[in-house]
Amino acid sequence: MEMHSIPFGVTKWEEIDTTVHPGEIGQAIWRTQYFGDIRVRIVEYTPGYLADHWCSKGHVLYCLDGELHTELEDGRKFLLIPGMSYQVADQAEQHRSSTITGAKLFIVD
Repeated sequence: MEMHSIPFGVTKWEEIDTTVHPGEIGQAIWRTQYFGDIRVRIVEYTPGYLADHWCSKGHVLYCLDGELHTELEDGRKFLLIPGMSYQVADQAEQHRSSTITGAKLFIVD
């Protein structure tokens, strides 16, 4: 990833409009900003959320609150709690998210 032509700026995330993305169960609520080709999001998953797809997009994801369960298509499973992150490249390993309690994430992709 290269970042070009992005002036210094401050984002007040609570002022960014939300979009709702239904999962197989529950919802993902996004606050999204674009900086050139870079998408930066605060994503909140409702309790009981299960993604409706396997994702092949690369991300750097940081858990702000709650617990995030991430399953890779090969069956490996990971638990993120606040203060933990994961990173995965585009087209590297398909993954999907779920949460029992709900989760709040900071994602760059």
